[in-house]
Amino acid sequence: MRIVLCCAAGMSTSMLVERMQSAALGRGLKIDIKAVPVAEFERILPDADVVLLGPQVQFEAARLTAIAAPQGKTVAVIDMMDYGMMRGDRVLEKAMALHTA
Repeated sequence: MRIVLCCAAGMSTSMLVERMQSAALGRGLKIDIKAVPVAEFERILPDADVVLLGPQVQFEAARLTAIAAPQGKTVAVIDMMDYGMMRGDRVLEKAMALHTA
């Protein structure tokens, strides 16, 4: 499974990526998680199973979902509290649920 987090510049999500990777390792899951700027969305889309948007770029959700849907890709916005509190385990749970939905 490949999860990509998109934010304004790809920087603010890097700590959340680390927390998500830690949660995945703790569960014995092998998941590829990375952060990129939202400007790279179309480039990374073919390699992503789930794309999660940082709350600061949630205004892009409708446009990016329209681009992703024909490719069978899921786009969702990370819960603002989970993002702010860096709850990697919860964000990982959300991504996994979206992937299996």
